[in-house]
Amino acid sequence: MTRRLLKLDIGKGSLFSQMLVFAVPIMAMNLLQLLFNAADMIVVGRYSGSQALAAVGATGSLINLIVNLFMGLSVGTSVIVAQDFGAEKPEEISRSVHTSIVVSAIAGVLVMILGLSVCTPLLRSMGTPDDIIQLSVLYTRIYFLGLPASMVYNFGGAVLRAIGDSRRPMYYLTISGVVNVILNLLFVIAFGMGVAGVAWSTVISQYLAMLLIMACLVRSEGPIRFSWRLARIHRRKLIDLVKIGLPAGLQGLLFSISNVLIQSAVNSFGSVVVAGNAAASNVEGFASTTLNAYYNAAITFTGQSMGAEKYDQIDNIARVCVVAVLITWVFLGGGILVFGRSLLGIYTSDPAVVEAGMIRLKVTLAAYFANGIMNVFPGLTRAMGYSLLPMLCTLVGACLMRMVWLVTVFAWYPTVMVLLLCYPVTWTLAGIGQVASFLYARHEIRKRAAARMRTSQAAV
Repeated sequence: MTRRLLKLDIGKGSLFSQMLVFAVPIMAMNLLQLLFNAADMIVVGRYSGSQALAAVGATGSLINLIVNLFMGLSVGTSVIVAQDFGAEKPEEISRSVHTSIVVSAIAGVLVMILGLSVCTPLLRSMGTPDDIIQLSVLYTRIYFLGLPASMVYNFGGAVLRAIGDSRRPMYYLTISGVVNVILNLLFVIAFGMGVAGVAWSTVISQYLAMLLIMACLVRSEGPIRFSWRLARIHRRKLIDLVKIGLPAGLQGLLFSISNVLIQSAVNSFGSVVVAGNAAASNVEGFASTTLNAYYNAAITFTGQSMGAEKYDQIDNIARVCVVAVLITWVFLGGGILVFGRSLLGIYTSDPAVVEAGMIRLKVTLAAYFANGIMNVFPGLTRAMGYSLLPMLCTLVGACLMRMVWLVTVFAWYPTVMVLLLCYPVTWTLAGIGQVASFLYARHEIRKRAAARMRTSQAAV
């Protein structure tokens, strides 16, 4: 379990190769997570029917709404640990690690209590169809029991990725995911537990992943080692974590609010469209989770560059991210479009559900490059210490404009196609804002660095 810390040798060798080596395990981890989630939906859709599939699918936006605010704090963990690591400050790294893990445990319990309290009224307010509402409530209540474990795992994984270790989180997720799939088959097929079986499988696998990541940190060498004796919240580290992570969490929360409103509109078309949208969203996730790997890479590489004061590398990191997003969009997005019906057919044998899902895939994947830009550039900006700007861009460009779209364009032309067009439109608007935020943050960083240089020269 022990491993020497892996400081990224930024500035030497091919940056694209270094970033790819770092990002591929995250990509694999995200894809595995998606495959395991897909297994949940495939098993429940195939063996419990399209209503059960719709019931699980209808909960996604609500779960994200409640979870994303606290999960965003893990971005703060990634940034502060990466900056401390780049600056070679072992004591600061240790304080960051212990503060992050304690905060994650507390946040996980709070999210669990909140989710259990509000899931039923919120699902009803979203217009969840009557024929699936009880199943959706059941799934959500069980799911939230696993949130403390999920929160600790995500913060622990953020610590490891911040020091350049993207492999071990992947290994632990693989193990827990395999257990999840096995339990799915056992609970749903053998025991006939349906939606509840899928939910309990997820909860058990989340606690297994938490145990693995904590065992890793407890047994690690160096400043990332977690000691129960040192477990406390360091005030200054908490402030740094919240300063970076809270805007990221608010961005996720605001984004989720807009998705809840869209899900409510999807629900108005009935359970067939809900099921098709859920399956398509899961397939589409193969592209989005890949982009998430570039986001994590951007945070780690930029954060370590900031800590080491290698500001010139940030432009190179941004260029590599754009190229990676473009490649993903062309090959992975194009492949999903070509094989879309076959992929959706894995989830359900209902032709109407498949056709409903294809509508979403055609609309969203045609413009997925904009989604990639919107998601990757906030990682660069936050790692430079500017976390409020990306949140504001998402608030205006994505969240606010989606609400405007719903009460104007969709109200005038209430079709599924028009509803889903709000995604590419708002991705583009938010993406433009995120690039502008990055350019502003980069300018400010360079200006401060130049000022420090002048001051240093004057002192000499």
